[in-house]
This record gives sequence, C-alpha cells and structure tokens, in this order.
Amino acid sequence: MDHTHLNIPYRIILGSKSPRRQEILKNAGFDFIIRTQDDDESFPEDMPQQEVAEFLAGKKADGLKHTLTDKDLLITADSVVIIQNTILNKPESHNEAIQMLTLLGGQWHTVATGVCLTTLSHQKSFTSMTQVKMDDVSTEEIEYYIRTFKPFDKAGGYGIQDWIGMCKVSRIEGCYTTVMGLPMRDVYRALMDFQKKYHIYDSAKSR
Repeated sequence: MDHTHLNIPYRIILGSKSPRRQEILKNAGFDFIIRTQDDDESFPEDMPQQEVAEFLAGKKADGLKHTLTDKDLLITADSVVIIQNTILNKPESHNEAIQMLTLLGGQWHTVATGVCLTTLSHQKSFTSMTQVKMDDVSTEEIEYYIRTFKPFDKAGGYGIQDWIGMCKVSRIEGCYTTVMGLPMRDVYRALMDFQKKYHIYDSAKSR
C-alpha cells in the first residue's frame, strides 16, 4: 500500500499477536507486517496504575528494537483494566475469569491502552484511557461467556467487540478502539506528529 498520502515513509511493523489490533490497523488503511516475541508482562509493584500499560508497551518495543532497520517503524501496545484500585490483566484460568467478570458486573471501570512508536533513532509513547460501564452479569451469563468466547487473551477477561460488549456494556466514555486494544485516532495523530518531528531530520542525516 502506498502511504505517501499519509506522509509515512516507513515500513510499519505491528509488534502484537492480537487479532483485534491487527484488525484495527488494517481497517484504518495501513499496510504492515507482524513481528512478535514472548512478552514479560511484569511491572514494578509501586508503579501508578495509569502508567502500567504504557510501561508494558515500552517493554515490548525494547524487546523488538534490535530487529528494526532504519526504514522501519514499530508499533507496540498493551492494555489493562483498572477497577477499585486493582489492575486486571489477562485471566490465567477459568476461575480467575469468573472473578474478574463478577467484579466488573454493574460497575464502571477504566481501560488503559499504552502505545509505543519506535524507530532506530526515536521513540514516542502515550496512554489512552476510556471509561466503561457494564451491566450486572449473572453467574449463568458469565459461565456462558467464558465457555463460548474463551476470553483468556483479553485484559479484564472480556472483549468489547463480542457478546459481552454488545449485550452487557451500557455506556462508554472515550475511544471505543482503546477498549479493543489500539486507540486508532491517537495512534494516527501520533504517527503524523512522529513524521513531522523526526523524518525530516532522519532524511537529512541519511544524505
């Protein structure tokens, strides 16, 4: 795909296994390749909760930076769910998924998605946050959801784009794609800023 109309003269690499992030970037009109590795999702215990997603996105970028050429721009992202001063990452078991969805039912929660844009010479990162209100969810509905949709690869144990998002989310304040895992409006703006600030300098340096 020709990106000259977007002024993005890089080969875009998405550092994510998430089919949701891949779908968002594709639907936004971008051509890209996928490059992943096993991720370490640990973070300092005393880190402010709103900073965790961006920190993890940066860790993913640091782990893949050695694979880049000077023509590449890497996009990495990570999402966490925050409720009652607790971070919910991906459930590691059926019982943990039940606990998460029980906690989220009938409550507001925050989805924070951190994004990191990386080239060999520059890096830009940010966090996008969206507030989500979920209806009460019965034990039978939780069991149905986990059994049918197996949300073990999703922060908070649910996907906004599937059954629970369509049938049990009553309100969203913020960006929908942030909840899916890639805040595309913010990513697009960051790509434009990245291009304006850095590519002119990089082009001049390479002459």
